[in-house]
Amino acid sequence: MFFIPERLHFFKPLTSKYREQVAQCLCLLYQRQYSSTADYGYSLGRDQIVEILSEALARSSSAVLEDPEDQAPRFKHNREHANWVLKQLIEFGWIEKQVDPTSLQSTFPFTRMGRIFAQSLIESDSTQVHTRHRNTRNTLNALDAFASRGEIYDLLDAYDYSERIITDFTDVIAELEERKRALVREIEDQQLVHRASDQFFDYMEKRFQPDIQVRLSADSVEKHKEDIQRVIKKIRRKAKDFKADAERSLRRTVPDLCNQEQSYLMHILEKIEQRMSNAAEVMLPALRRALHSFTKRADIIIRQLSYLNIQQNNDLLEVCKELRDLDDDAYEKRLENAALAMASVKIKWVDPQQIKLSEGRLKQIVDSTVIESRDIDQVVLREIMIQQMLDQAFVINHSHVKDYVMTSLKDGQRISTRELPINNARQLLAMAHIIEVGAINSLSTELQFKVEPTGQRIADAEYFQAFDEFTIELIESDHSLLEE
Repeated sequence: MFFIPERLHFFKPLTSKYREQVAQCLCLLYQRQYSSTADYGYSLGRDQIVEILSEALARSSSAVLEDPEDQAPRFKHNREHANWVLKQLIEFGWIEKQVDPTSLQSTFPFTRMGRIFAQSLIESDSTQVHTRHRNTRNTLNALDAFASRGEIYDLLDAYDYSERIITDFTDVIAELEERKRALVREIEDQQLVHRASDQFFDYMEKRFQPDIQVRLSADSVEKHKEDIQRVIKKIRRKAKDFKADAERSLRRTVPDLCNQEQSYLMHILEKIEQRMSNAAEVMLPALRRALHSFTKRADIIIRQLSYLNIQQNNDLLEVCKELRDLDDDAYEKRLENAALAMASVKIKWVDPQQIKLSEGRLKQIVDSTVIESRDIDQVVLREIMIQQMLDQAFVINHSHVKDYVMTSLKDGQRISTRELPINNARQLLAMAHIIEVGAINSLSTELQFKVEPTGQRIADAEYFQAFDEFTIELIESDHSLLEE
């Protein structure tokens, strides 16, 4: 149990009218003992502790709350107050007194619970440096390390980091809501546009860019969710010996993790998957909504204050101030007179330039009548089929002409159109289109046809009355010669 006799009234120092000063004392004492400014070469004695507490009390001398029920004495100076704070912290379990049996010197370190809660007070300060947005990447890295080495402490680290992801989202959402309320409260008290804008942009520069922006982009859970699932599937496909060793180590290290009948390894992997799914599907959209609400509220407030500052000499504001100072009867009478004045009918001429005739759109008429199916006339169907066959019979393309010419040139590199054979209808059509063979040169990058007229005219041919004679030669293209 937490409230054991040693710390039965653990939080009592933080309930008096000096609670803010006590919190400052705990933070400064924690920094001097455990932060980068601590000197681990020696332990702090009573004099050093009193000096640290006196320094903290001097910094927060104005943070004293008046409480008539608190009968704590007034102190003559900070040192006397520091001794009283030290006594309170020792009595209620924040600090313990330890005596060195050799030198008989007393030291005053934090107790375990005192150190944990003092660390929480330090972390609640928004000016501290946090890297909470790295927990998603830390989860992925720890899972990768466990998959490669099989060390269960890497798996437990991943389990811990995945839990912190949800906690960090909750903290940031709560912080945004608190910032929004504080902004509204500040504006209600002072109505200063420059103060509101300074607070908003200061938050966006010092808090949004280093943490929330990274959480929404580089370290987004949506970005790493698939990678984490991939590593979890890899772990589940591991050999039975690997999983059996991990199971035994987990049961030995954390025996109270879950039910004994359940697999500890599968329980951890399922929890990590569930947390990542909740972070991506629930917490990340909630963070985006909270951030949108905060920025929208700040934008509305800044716009309103800017408008009020610009319109300071506006008659409307003067009328509102005048109405505010009136009693109820006079206020109602003024509003009725204004309503009667505004309810009168006014006739005005219409501006001809505002009248425009828009061209009407023609509606497209769609014939949706259903025509009954009829028997197809066989004569018409026969004519259509004959026409299609005739069209296909006289269709020829470059590939037919190319094949015809290449077949004719198989015995040499040059041939005359006089010597081209005609044995069927397809060859006859190719012969009729033989002059188009020059267009086929684009089909090859190494060879091309060279077509030259001889100037002679062939008459009384077998299938033609007359045709001009050409020579067709297959040569290497200029492109291939340049490459050589």
